[in-house]
Amino acid sequence: MKKLIISSSLTLLSFSAFAQTAYEKVMTEKIAKIQDHKSPEEFTALANDFDRIGTKEPAEWLPYYYAAFATIQKARLLMQSGKTAELDPVAEQAEKYIAKAEALSPNNAEIFILKKMTSSFRMMVDPMGRYMSESPIAQSALAKAKELDSENPRITVLLAEDAYFAPEQYGGSKSKGIELFKRSLEQFAVYKPKTALDPNWGKSEAEYFISQK
Repeated sequence: MKKLIISSSLTLLSFSAFAQTAYEKVMTEKIAKIQDHKSPEEFTALANDFDRIGTKEPAEWLPYYYAAFATIQKARLLMQSGKTAELDPVAEQAEKYIAKAEALSPNNAEIFILKKMTSSFRMMVDPMGRYMSESPIAQSALAKAKELDSENPRITVLLAEDAYFAPEQYGGSKSKGIELFKRSLEQFAVYKPKTALDPNWGKSEAEYFISQK
């Protein structure tokens, strides 16, 4: 009987290890696709994939994080194409995923970083009309992220973007942005994600902007 109990326990442990490995494998595959996708439709499909993974793994926050991140990447493509009128519903969808991730992992700097990005996209629909309402939300989210994880390089990347694209009368300049991008690379050199699946984006963007000076 004792041998049977031990054998059953080992079987359960082995199954759990396999299930976790399967989760990590599918997440790794999906995360890699974020770099490959080039259209809003591809990012929508990818966000749906992450959402389905989250449904199967109800204790994991990362599937919903990446569902939100894929949706934000969709918003980025729409903005680059001048389709700012389409950003509101995309931001709303991203916020739904963010809320699911935050329910599983509160006080998480990476989630507040996404909140900042989403609010910034909402502002881009009508920059003049929405600056007073959305800018404080975006800045508050970024300040909270910094409070939770002060050396997170993705925070510096977002600050660099803001400085790089902001008009000089609002305190921005390309030179200030470049300096912040350089600072982010210093942080990336020492910053280690908690797991292999945790967010690790931003470095290539910083390198790109530095190369454009």
